[in-house]
Amino acid sequence: MSWDGQNGSGGGGYGPPPPGGAGGPGAPDNPAGSGGYGSPGGYGAPPPVPPAPPAPPAGGGYGAPGSAYGAPGGVFGPPGSPGGFLPPPPPAPPRPPADALRAVGVALLNLSGLGLGYAFMRRWLGFAICLIASGILLVVALPAKPDGVSGGALVAYLVFLVLAAAHGAWRGLRTRLSWPPLAPVAIVLGVVLLAVPAGGVVLYDNARDNATQKMLLDRLAAADTKVAAAKGKDFASAQSQYKSALASYRDLKDHHSGSKAAHLVPDRMRTFYSTVAAPYDQKQYCDAVPPLKYLRTVPGSFGKDGLGSLATWPDDRLATSLYECGAADLESTDESAASGGDENDLGELLTTFPQSAQAAKVEPAVGSTIDKAAKAITGSDPCGATDKVRGLGSFASTLSGKANGSAASALTKDSTRANGHVESGTYACGVHEYKSGDFDTALTTMNDFASTYPHDKNHALAKKFSIAAEIAKEEAAAGKHVPTMASGGSIKLIVSNDSPDPVEILYTGKVTGSFTLPACGSCSDYSSEITAGGSACQASGKHYPKKTVYLPTGTIYILHKPSGGSTATAHADSETLSSGSYYTDCAYTVSSYGSF
Repeated sequence: MSWDGQNGSGGGGYGPPPPGGAGGPGAPDNPAGSGGYGSPGGYGAPPPVPPAPPAPPAGGGYGAPGSAYGAPGGVFGPPGSPGGFLPPPPPAPPRPPADALRAVGVALLNLSGLGLGYAFMRRWLGFAICLIASGILLVVALPAKPDGVSGGALVAYLVFLVLAAAHGAWRGLRTRLSWPPLAPVAIVLGVVLLAVPAGGVVLYDNARDNATQKMLLDRLAAADTKVAAAKGKDFASAQSQYKSALASYRDLKDHHSGSKAAHLVPDRMRTFYSTVAAPYDQKQYCDAVPPLKYLRTVPGSFGKDGLGSLATWPDDRLATSLYECGAADLESTDESAASGGDENDLGELLTTFPQSAQAAKVEPAVGSTIDKAAKAITGSDPCGATDKVRGLGSFASTLSGKANGSAASALTKDSTRANGHVESGTYACGVHEYKSGDFDTALTTMNDFASTYPHDKNHALAKKFSIAAEIAKEEAAAGKHVPTMASGGSIKLIVSNDSPDPVEILYTGKVTGSFTLPACGSCSDYSSEITAGGSACQASGKHYPKKTVYLPTGTIYILHKPSGGSTATAHADSETLSSGSYYTDCAYTVSSYGSF
């Protein structure tokens, strides 16, 4: 080992003496003939020891910067290495300076949702995570639904994109990109790639809109199906389906007005109206009234703005149906039906559509029906005809209160005319009942007639029918004789009362009549028929109330009828009267009244 010119002056150093003399050559810088220490050409006093050199910097020893002892740039090698030295390892590349533009470019590339910022930095895990997150979003979002992606999923994905952009920007601040070579190019590419999520949003919105349109069209089709299914059913059973379909149409109109389905609603409403009102087209007017009434309520719930001319479409049809159905009902109207006149179709027509052409036809129809029914009083069923006329007259009176102007006056006259027909019809009905053997009903009818119409020309004869009917109830054979106004005869009949109660005597046959005998004050009831048979009306010294009537020959039917509150039972009997004789009759009380 040698020193590299570190000691002495004049270039000498330690070494063997030069051959041939003490002043031989030394180090290369030692001039010929120079000595060792101190003086040229020889050995002198040794120089002072120099201070220790500073520690060499990393990678080198004493000498030139970066060099070890003696060899520039070398280090001490391991024992046995050639020359004792190895070349140093290459220095680590310096960290690139921070680049804000590159960070922005990476952030924008990650915002596309594709993770390209990570890919261009060779951060493959981040790249894969971005692709997986975007894939999950696609799985959740597709196929597009009318309700779209849930708010939670969308917010989570946006938060992820923001985090990926922020993390990518932090990494890209001091990390070179494999591509593109320039940060501005990365920024431009990132901006361009933002079109991917933006375009995806647009495409997804279109797909969602198409899904919404399909859903609404399906809803429209479902409502159409309900209307079609209700067709042909009676309105009461189909009304719920109609209401459900109408609610769907209204929802489409009000809440989805810009949809394809909403644009089809006006056509569907025309179909809806025609389907509901189908009975009218089939001329089933009574069946058409309820659905047409329902259609008149639709504008209130659906809205007139969505109906146009349909809002008033049912009016004329309903007026026609009310008239036609009401006019048909006139043929079957009786007193009980007329009592519900407030609900009658004609009454509703007069109040709902008073100025309509159909309302003007009501009074002529009522008057004509009364006259037609009155003609039937003289037919085979005077009682039925009378009941119909009575009902029509009452009904006409009810309608007169609903009509206005001349129609009200005309209906009042119709009612008065009907009452006149009822008067004559009631008498005809009583006669018919009597001749038919329905004596109970005939008795009631004739009594009602006599009390209701005391000034009728048939009043007196009606009372005779009442007498004959009452006798015939007890003795049916009496009903074979039809009462007349005939009276008197040549046969004397003396009737006496041996009863403590007043008694009414009714008789019929060729003549019909009645009279009342007062009670016998000194008389009492008999204990039996046997006792009464031998002594009734025969006690001397007693004054029996009596009456003498003159009757024609032939069979006479007599009824002893208790009066004055007596609880005795009426008794009827008959006798054939012959000329040249007179007859007596005694009324007495046992458990029933005596006879001839």
